[in-house]
Amino acid sequence: MKVAALVPAAGKGRRITSRIEKPYIKLYGRSILAHTLIKLSKNRNIHEIIVAVKRSKISKVKREIIKKFKLKKVRVVTGGKERKDSVFNALKNVSGDIDYILIHDSVRPFITDNLINSSLKAAKTFGSSVVGVPILPTLKYRRKDGSIQYTPDRRDFWEAQTPQVFKRELIERSYKKIGKKKLNITDDSMLVERLGKKPKLVMGSYKNIKITTQKDLELAKLFMGKKI
Repeated sequence: MKVAALVPAAGKGRRITSRIEKPYIKLYGRSILAHTLIKLSKNRNIHEIIVAVKRSKISKVKREIIKKFKLKKVRVVTGGKERKDSVFNALKNVSGDIDYILIHDSVRPFITDNLINSSLKAAKTFGSSVVGVPILPTLKYRRKDGSIQYTPDRRDFWEAQTPQVFKRELIERSYKKIGKKKLNITDDSMLVERLGKKPKLVMGSYKNIKITTQKDLELAKLFMGKKI
């Protein structure tokens, strides 16, 4: 079972108030992207890592992350305009002997070996897996007029995280099928679900946050300070 990890990191990150793009914001002396790639690199079940970044950031990533931290598994490719474009570009550069594709957000630096290994194990059995956590707040279904239509049972809802793992053939077929269609794709499992497949949900962690807003960044600093 040979695994390639794909890390889309070419997004603009409009929701965070920083002049520095999200992957390159520093947390305790290292960029968020560096923390993420180091964690992935240390996992023995991952054989190669392909990170997709803006063309203008390729030399920076090679010099300040790959070379500096001696990340021999990591290669850099040019990312796309949207997340799905970056993942597709990375997919095209996967080595021929890879069996499974693990996709992980560049700004989820608190990924652990346990999350990686449990998601790989589930994907090996079910063909695909998605790390997630049960929703804690009460949810309301809103009508167009702003009124509440009903309150769903929150036990039926999970918040999707990454990593998400897929058999290589499955995720490649999913991406080839959408081609250049303009779809609002927020995670990769959506494409697999469009093929009628049902990825296995794997228990994630509430600490496995995606740093999207300033509030997330402050929480990440707190986690780093406690060495979590």
